[in-house]
Amino acid sequence: MPRHRGTYKPDHPSPYEVSRSQIESFIKCPACFWMNRVKGIKFPGMPGFLLNTATDTLLKKDFDHYRELQKPHPFMVENGLAHLVPFKHEDFEQWTKSLQLGFRTEYPASDLIIGGGLDDVWHDLETDELFIVDYKSTASRANEEKTGLAEITLNGAYKEGYKRQMEIYQWIMRQNGFDVSDTGYFVYVNGDQHFEDGMLKGQSDKAVMRFDVQLIEYEGNDDWVEGTIIDLKACLEQDEPPMHASSGFGPKGDKQCEYATLFDGMLENGLI
Repeated sequence: MPRHRGTYKPDHPSPYEVSRSQIESFIKCPACFWMNRVKGIKFPGMPGFLLNTATDTLLKKDFDHYRELQKPHPFMVENGLAHLVPFKHEDFEQWTKSLQLGFRTEYPASDLIIGGGLDDVWHDLETDELFIVDYKSTASRANEEKTGLAEITLNGAYKEGYKRQMEIYQWIMRQNGFDVSDTGYFVYVNGDQHFEDGMLKGQSDKAVMRFDVQLIEYEGNDDWVEGTIIDLKACLEQDEPPMHASSGFGPKGDKQCEYATLFDGMLENGLI
């Protein structure tokens, strides 16, 4: 049976595939989600940050080594998590393939497939409990004392999406029959541009960038996920677009959707 993705087709025989990022798009602005998924209107996107992809790949290599050994990575031990190991599962590599919705579940109540791509999962071998892990990269300012990099937190409007991402993946893992802790972990690598005197050290054709690494524990709550999926499906079935979001945009999350005025004008003139 052919996959149902891209523009939503109500008569398609297959469940419609919805990625974690599309759920986030729906939460931020149902109108923009509807325009994109129902009408096929493509919005300008942010370019991919290849340096972030590189740090994710390198972190995965770090933890994959200990996944094979079924031992905790020294970073885990140093952070009081010696009782956990990187999860070893025959489908793990598939779960990391976000473009293929490799980590997924079908939700029959809405005739949707919900998925994305995991960064990592850690496993308590004694209790069999799983912990969702997400890798993040940044380059923060110096702290107030100018003695090191500022501590990373999960505060800020745009980081609410990080929390929802964690909770969606916890929910998907539970839908697949696993015992998943509410506790998840963000492994943050923080590029140091303040306290290093350069990158070119030793070999003339090699550069080294130093990163601080921080582990942030987060207590997730996926109670909102299923209701949001039901609302998202109802949005896909609408003949007219919903209202644009009046807030949730801008650094403080207090701005309306940036496309609201544009699309309201198009709607008034019968262009959509």
